[in-house]
Amino acid sequence: MASEKHGMVERRGAGLWLTHAFMILGVLVIFFPIWLAFVASTVTQPEIVSPPMPIWPGDQFWENYSAALFSGVNVPVMTMLGNSLVMAIGIAVGKIIISLLSAFAIVYFKFPGRTTFFWLIFLTLMLPVEVRIVPTFEVVAGFGMLNSYSGLIFPLIASATATFLFRQFFMTIPDELAEAARVDGARPMRFFWDIVVPMSRTNIAALFVILFIYGWNQYLWPLLITTDPEMNTIVMGIKQMFPSGDDVAEWPVIMATSILAMVPPVIVVVSMQKLFVRGLVDSEK
Repeated sequence: MASEKHGMVERRGAGLWLTHAFMILGVLVIFFPIWLAFVASTVTQPEIVSPPMPIWPGDQFWENYSAALFSGVNVPVMTMLGNSLVMAIGIAVGKIIISLLSAFAIVYFKFPGRTTFFWLIFLTLMLPVEVRIVPTFEVVAGFGMLNSYSGLIFPLIASATATFLFRQFFMTIPDELAEAARVDGARPMRFFWDIVVPMSRTNIAALFVILFIYGWNQYLWPLLITTDPEMNTIVMGIKQMFPSGDDVAEWPVIMATSILAMVPPVIVVVSMQKLFVRGLVDSEK
């Protein structure tokens, strides 16, 4: 019996080490291109274009990152980072607020056709912004929201997915809580703010991370409605840094911009990691 247990421990130990080895290998494969981009952002232009490319950081870190942040190619990266940050936060917060309120109304208010309205909202998943981009542009232009933060944010803040997820969660909240709040004289919005929203904290955090990255990575919509370079987002800026014709690419500045573009999403994911994981896997509501 003891030898069998010992053999099981050994097999389990071997499997554990093998699993970790594959995991580390996968991380290295994913991380290596990022490392090369970082190295390219710390060396000079001749060092990049003359093979072999260095694999260790150079001594041009401050020069290249200062050039990207405060000079850039067309617009300083600091400006584009600010535009992307405003857009990503606005989209994430707007989607969460609208989805919370719409899911709360569908679950807790009894009105004719509420199921029909829910499925109509859900059907909008088949109409992403790329499909309705022409009429959406006409509406935004008609309201005079071109080259503005409102034009970047408002057309993208409706979210059928978030509404569906919040609806499913609200349906797991015991009816006794709503009855107790009603007996205590709490109005519907008091019940919403004092009970429903705090219970949805982990779900909100998980969705915020996902929606922030969704807003941060937007390219087509900002490209369509912004003509002022000062309103460029960081994703647009990286694309515009690539040369056309016989122009020479400033690869150290481009790579520094790419690394800087990764920083805010990484900060959001790392800072909200625990709440994000709990929001995805926690079943004890």
